[in-house]
Amino acid sequence: MCGICGKLMFDRSATVSPALVRAMADTIEHRGPDDEGYYTSGPVGLGFRRLSIIDLKTGHQPLSNEDGSVWVTFNGEIYNYQELRKYLLTKGHKFNTDTDTEVIVHLYEELGEGCVEKLQGMFAFAIWDERQAVLFLARDRVGIKPLYYYLSQNELLFASEIKAILADPAVKAEVQPAMIDRFFTFKYLAGNETLFKDIHKLAPGSYLRVRNKKVEIRQYWDLSFEPSMLTFSEARNKLSNLLDETVKLHMISDVPVGFLLSGGFDSTALLSIATGMTDRKLSSFTVGFSEPGVVDERPFARLAARQFGTEHHELTITPRDFEDFLPQYVWHMEEPVCEPPAVAMYYVSRLARQSVKVLISGEGGDEAFAGYSIYRNLLWLGRLRKALGPLKGLASSSLVQLNRLAGNSAVAKFGALLGLPSGSFSYGGHSHPCLDIKGPLNRLYTNEFRDQVDRECTIAGWRRWDKTAPGNDAINRMLYIDTKTWLVDDLLLKADKMTMANSIELRVPFLDHKVLEFAASLPGDYKVRGFATKSLAKRALAHRLPEPILKRRKVGFPVPYESWLRKDLGGWVRSILLDRHTLERGYFEKKAIEQLIREDSRSGGGSKELFSLVALELWHRVFLEARTTSSIGVPLDSCSVAG
Repeated sequence: MCGICGKLMFDRSATVSPALVRAMADTIEHRGPDDEGYYTSGPVGLGFRRLSIIDLKTGHQPLSNEDGSVWVTFNGEIYNYQELRKYLLTKGHKFNTDTDTEVIVHLYEELGEGCVEKLQGMFAFAIWDERQAVLFLARDRVGIKPLYYYLSQNELLFASEIKAILADPAVKAEVQPAMIDRFFTFKYLAGNETLFKDIHKLAPGSYLRVRNKKVEIRQYWDLSFEPSMLTFSEARNKLSNLLDETVKLHMISDVPVGFLLSGGFDSTALLSIATGMTDRKLSSFTVGFSEPGVVDERPFARLAARQFGTEHHELTITPRDFEDFLPQYVWHMEEPVCEPPAVAMYYVSRLARQSVKVLISGEGGDEAFAGYSIYRNLLWLGRLRKALGPLKGLASSSLVQLNRLAGNSAVAKFGALLGLPSGSFSYGGHSHPCLDIKGPLNRLYTNEFRDQVDRECTIAGWRRWDKTAPGNDAINRMLYIDTKTWLVDDLLLKADKMTMANSIELRVPFLDHKVLEFAASLPGDYKVRGFATKSLAKRALAHRLPEPILKRRKVGFPVPYESWLRKDLGGWVRSILLDRHTLERGYFEKKAIEQLIREDSRSGGGSKELFSLVALELWHRVFLEARTTSSIGVPLDSCSVAG
């Protein structure tokens, strides 16, 4: 696991400065503190920071083929590299290392751009083909590893993190205002755009090629929901065997491997499979909170640790920890995301770094096999809409009115969804945009900013996935859309940035593309049966798990940020959001923010909006004001966020 960066100038007579490439790599040292490497040749420069996991002695990058005509800088893990290595040896390729990185170089020589289709793993890499004068960038199928790029008329820069691109003085950090409405609509920035003007994300399952100043982007993979025709019993057995194979591959490492334990089904299931696959004693890690009344995952994590014999570690997070880390949260995330559990991910990764360099997480199990109650609820809501027919509008308004009397936010939420137009309802379980610019969120906008909002631009990406989502299977449609949006640009962004902030590699076996493709081949009623979620996965793994964990109700990861923002951090939140400098940006009305703070102090109903507002303001201060791009890599311990 590493950090990569580089630059290509379109003028073949130009020269990329080695000092610039080094400066870019220095900003992402946390992604790879074990080694560094650079390659510059005329108009191209490649940079690399290494976290040594496989082939500790000879895995230095950038790495080339035998004659130095093809160079690669690579972030990730290729789990089938040993199989690919054997194939390439039969083709006459010679290897100088035992690392998976060298497999990519020779596979590119053999198959060209088609090399990406043979790789099983998580990856983002750049290849410079000197003979053809081609720069080739690729990102894994699901988007586990990030890859950003900046494109102008004269050059292309790329990196694992945006801050490395901003290290080039030629790139100015500017906000793209249109993305602010997208952020507040979805609470994250899905799609290829970022909040930075002219800085983009390479989409998952895509590659970018630059040749003769021409930039071409192609999608090489998509999640197909072609039915497999397996019976439920056959699918259950196949899934059990597939997960055994997948976890075994994900356990390949020359350094110790640990497990993130949430106390839930997914992480415990992976730990149960991994037990016995290594001679080393496995470590496990979890977190809890000092806030009374919060669901505590630690007793269930301890239960799993005892049953499977791990060396278990845990810590407690306080409101002060939460406040202290928020500026660094923004700096590491780089994109505003309303994801408070990311703070917990940071602290548990910091704890794990004392013992291991690789963590395995259950991330993705819910998106593959429909583990969230939202999928079940929306499935039944869709059936109710169909049954009500033309009466659904009346039922919706009645439920909303009931909420006003009873104060039930769940009733209000599903009452509103019941009344959505049919074209809006089919968005993913976690992707229900507010299509009405007059909706409650938009009361925050000033009149001037509201006039600039283009709602079609805001939701354009989601309309695209709605159009390409599979058939009429409601569960699979929701899973497809969430995999393309919420999973990659919220959950996986958080997972990568928070673990790499502590120089930890995170592996996610449920998101191996073979597991995802198998899950996609199953009908929705294998995943949600009646009122039971994740039905097939639970049946396949039931014999492996402690009964209290198997039968417990899913609670997510309950970070008590709502009460922290209301109580412990209330004054700090006010000082950030009502600061004159914040209001002068012209996005939000002061009276609307004050009202939101009052409402949240009474009911806690505005916590997501408050956290989003704070994240956006800190983003402006950290990236646009607190430092110049040349010093963007300085740690934020002394970064002022006060008004």
